[in-house]
Amino acid sequence: MDFINTIQHWLKDPLVVKIIQVCIGILVISLVVRALSKSVPRYIQDNDTRYHLRKTINFIGYGLIFLFALSMFSENFRQLTVIFGVIGAGVAFALQEVIASFAGWVAISFGQFYKPGDRVLLGGIMGDVIDISILRTTLMECGDWVKADLYNGRIVRIANSFVFKEPVFNYSADFPFVWDEITLPVKYGSDRHLTREIIQRVADDVVGEYVVHARERWQNMLHKYLIEDARIEPAVTLVATDNWMEFTLRYVVDYKKRRGKKDELFSNILDEIDQTEGRVSIASTTLHLVQAPAFDVRVSKNENGLKLSPSND
Repeated sequence: MDFINTIQHWLKDPLVVKIIQVCIGILVISLVVRALSKSVPRYIQDNDTRYHLRKTINFIGYGLIFLFALSMFSENFRQLTVIFGVIGAGVAFALQEVIASFAGWVAISFGQFYKPGDRVLLGGIMGDVIDISILRTTLMECGDWVKADLYNGRIVRIANSFVFKEPVFNYSADFPFVWDEITLPVKYGSDRHLTREIIQRVADDVVGEYVVHARERWQNMLHKYLIEDARIEPAVTLVATDNWMEFTLRYVVDYKKRRGKKDELFSNILDEIDQTEGRVSIASTTLHLVQAPAFDVRVSKNENGLKLSPSND
């Protein structure tokens, strides 16, 4: 009976009644938003539009919940201020990481750290951003046991608070290209001028398509940031080592096509070299034994049997 009387006493308090009404309203709004976010995107084929529509519905739901709660407590706002102040202090201490993640979400949304579709490196994990929620960023991971920048199939969720703790590497924000290099060892005695011509010609054919667009984006970078100008066109450099001539090709490429373009470059360069009829030859590491030292062993017999001893001659 005491418990029932206590409940009846609480229900007579207008503030408790409003809190219950707010909880019921939040539950109803959440159910409606969840139903809409699951059903409406089914009729949209485009992935980007479907994703942004789902996020918009969720944000509208949060806004409705906030406005509904504010309208219910507008009359008792002063009284609630003290209550929420005390409760908020305890919640803030207990949920520091959650609050930091929410602040990270705000920073990501308005600070242009990254957006869905970008390739980033967060907390040592590289991947494409496939979702940004209030608390976590979801990545489709690249690399790890898979070579090059290819998907490995793992989906990783990282707390948004990482943007305040560690560097954020974005491969596709203002300049959606990366510089890459390949090296080619060539034997001494080969025609180095022809080798340079072959590498340069193949590079212009394979990755030359990126030069114009990359130059335009780089000019935007120069206007936006305090950064030095850089060469966008493919460049071939030569270094003479003890074993061979090492040619290095530096070029810009779409950050998602590094491996495919590298395969195409090597294949075309090797095909061109095969047609030089020996004027250009690829080098490899070989060991050449010039002379083996003489080793003389003498056999002597003593009381304990045979004895082997090296000669001092």
